[in-house]
Amino acid sequence: KEDDPLFVELKRLNGERSRLAQSFEYNYGDFIPILRPFLRRYLQLCQKVKDQRIKLFKDYFVEERKKINSVKPPSNDEKCAIDHILDAQTNGEINEDNVLYIVENINVAAIETTLWSIEWGLAEIVNRPDIQTRLRDELNTVLGHGVPLTEPDVPKLPYLHAVVKETMRLHMAIPLLVPHMNLHQAKLGGYDIPAESKILVNAWYLANNSEWWEKPEVFNPDRFLGPEKIDASGNDFRYLPFGVGRRSCPGIILAIPIVSLVLGRLVQSFELLPPPGQSKVDTTGSGGQFSLRITNHSIVVCKPIQ
Repeated sequence: KEDDPLFVELKRLNGERSRLAQSFEYNYGDFIPILRPFLRRYLQLCQKVKDQRIKLFKDYFVEERKKINSVKPPSNDEKCAIDHILDAQTNGEINEDNVLYIVENINVAAIETTLWSIEWGLAEIVNRPDIQTRLRDELNTVLGHGVPLTEPDVPKLPYLHAVVKETMRLHMAIPLLVPHMNLHQAKLGGYDIPAESKILVNAWYLANNSEWWEKPEVFNPDRFLGPEKIDASGNDFRYLPFGVGRRSCPGIILAIPIVSLVLGRLVQSFELLPPPGQSKVDTTGSGGQFSLRITNHSIVVCKPIQ
């Protein structure tokens, strides 16, 4: 329930964390290093929110799961993500702090950004009936009419995969990717980068530069169906929605299947239409330092398909 005290507190802490992480009002010291000594209040507030979040995840996620498992240990088929994380701790692969930070990270990174991508993809599908029809035809042809899409089916559906890729290209949930930090002073492209600088990669620019993409402002899944095999895993630096290398986002293994399943199931089950009296869904975007999401949410009409 939305009024559940745990849900309300988690929503509050997640909102505060997101505000602190994305607001230019607070983290100006990242861009003007000389002002960093004056960030004490901001850093104290960040520490307070972090401590509250970690305590919540420990008490209500990790410890609660341990209690359930102590009464009835789950079989391998019944284990959830937290069970596997706890197994890694038992095997000595990670410690308790690692467990808490992994659970906390999953709660943020694997939920918010995936939701934003689903919203963007749904909006584009509603605004482009031709794409919606083509996607439904592929699903019916490959799976059969009325056969629900499952995760093992996703690799068999190139057009669905192209729609998801194009969604993440045009509407990249984290346009500047997750910040990185160089431990030592470095030089790049003739510029001196002081040690412990926050490094941001403008992945949105790479994916929307007209020098590398034809009509980048147009939602066109076909651009991912050509001879060039551009993948979200970072095999092409023009397209890095999850970053690249060992510091890339591990959420790719969750985000792509979840977005594919949600959009695919919706298209299978409904004709998706804009709100009554409107010809299109508003796709105006907004965000803070690191996020890009739809500004004004719309009520999409879902007309069941017989």
